[in-house]
Amino acid sequence: MDERHCETFSPDSRSLNTVEAISMLTTLSSDWSINIENKLFTTYKFNDFNEALAYVLRISKIASEQNHHPDISFGWGYVKIILYSHALRGLHKNDFIMARKIDRLRKSSTQLELL
Repeated sequence: MDERHCETFSPDSRSLNTVEAISMLTTLSSDWSINIENKLFTTYKFNDFNEALAYVLRISKIASEQNHHPDISFGWGYVKIILYSHALRGLHKNDFIMARKIDRLRKSSTQLELL
């Protein structure tokens, strides 16, 4: 799934139902969860603010390439990522494609620890 690209929504696009979302969640690392608001999320821990910022900037490059932008908050030593398709008011396969790309980015980072 990480080689796939996020697609542009069409009039026929719809959000995933619960069974579909849980099935797609199993394709990701165990770092990801679906919260009560039906949003995909994870939190990563870093050694300091600069490492967290550098990771956010790496994610932003992927997000721009995919035209699918996660909600990100960060501070000293942490990055929180939330994926959700606002236009559909739910999860879409694009969210899982982005999560997989972020997983791959995480695996390539030697300075990253999970919370």
